[in-house]
Amino acid sequence: MAKSTETITDPYDALDKSGDKSGDKDDLRHDWTTDEVGALFALPFNDLLFRAQTLHRRYFDPNEVQISTLLSIKTGGCPEDCAYCPQSAHYDTEVDRDGLMNIDDVVAAAQRARDAGASRFCMGAAWRRPTDKDLEQVCTMIEGVRATGMETCVTLGMLTDAQARRLKEAGLDYYNHNIDTSEEYYGDIITTRTFDDRIETLSNVRHAGLNVCCGGIVGMGESRTDRAGMLMALATLPDHPQSVPINQLVRVPGTPLAKTGEIDGLEFVRTIAVARIVMPRSVVRLSAGRTDMSTEMQALCFAAGANSIFYGDQLLTTDNPATHADKELFERLGLRAMGAPSAPPDQDHGGA
Repeated sequence: MAKSTETITDPYDALDKSGDKSGDKDDLRHDWTTDEVGALFALPFNDLLFRAQTLHRRYFDPNEVQISTLLSIKTGGCPEDCAYCPQSAHYDTEVDRDGLMNIDDVVAAAQRARDAGASRFCMGAAWRRPTDKDLEQVCTMIEGVRATGMETCVTLGMLTDAQARRLKEAGLDYYNHNIDTSEEYYGDIITTRTFDDRIETLSNVRHAGLNVCCGGIVGMGESRTDRAGMLMALATLPDHPQSVPINQLVRVPGTPLAKTGEIDGLEFVRTIAVARIVMPRSVVRLSAGRTDMSTEMQALCFAAGANSIFYGDQLLTTDNPATHADKELFERLGLRAMGAPSAPPDQDHGGA
């Protein structure tokens, strides 16, 4: 995953190398370079969106969005020092520390999420690495959530190979473990574990046969080259992550990044579009930070290839758009949940 030293002076050179321009080659690549990905970022905005939307329609229904709900099953007190995270024990963010939730309460929350329209239930625990005892309790939660008919996803920190295999045995569908940013910028954000530690956990998850949910955060003071490097790292994994969350930094008071300047909205949309191009068959989730996005910005993200959101008023410890607001957004844009029936012709707000 080292950076290429190749220089692309014309951003359209990257199009020729991807095979998409002619439409007669496989779009799925694992040999992207940082220069090539950076060239995609540099495309004229309309050209970039057109290319992303073309690929999006090749592999997905452009008016379907996968809906997930996220629950913090163990909150606060994490020993890691991730500079963006309000759950880190290193920072005073007024986040209460709570132990692992009761299994019945977790299953009840999953049932409410299912009834509200979510198809995947994600559970997050603020650990560096779960103990085997904690993992067994999470496995019981996974089994209970699966019994509701929902897909399951957990994010528990680093995993050993044996722990990943145990989660697979319990019926887990997805494991989330974000790389956060480029390898080069990683040390500016986190010092308590390395970029290679992240890659090792992803390898353990993949070898266990679990679906990988892996993305990153933009707006942490990184450069465009770092954003390109992050997407290059994801797109050059042995298998592209099945789910790719792209988060906009939520600037939480008390964290080192609380006063970081806002990222330009169109740059965020570009990040979504480039993710769609380099990982065309992955579900790209418009994740944290949506409360700070206008309807128009979210619409551009969906046009750029985002096709998943978190649904519900709260993420782990930060706010998310209210359920009624997302229902109104879907209605205005003619979107529907993945697996939901299409609207009758006289009610269809969608495009071609």
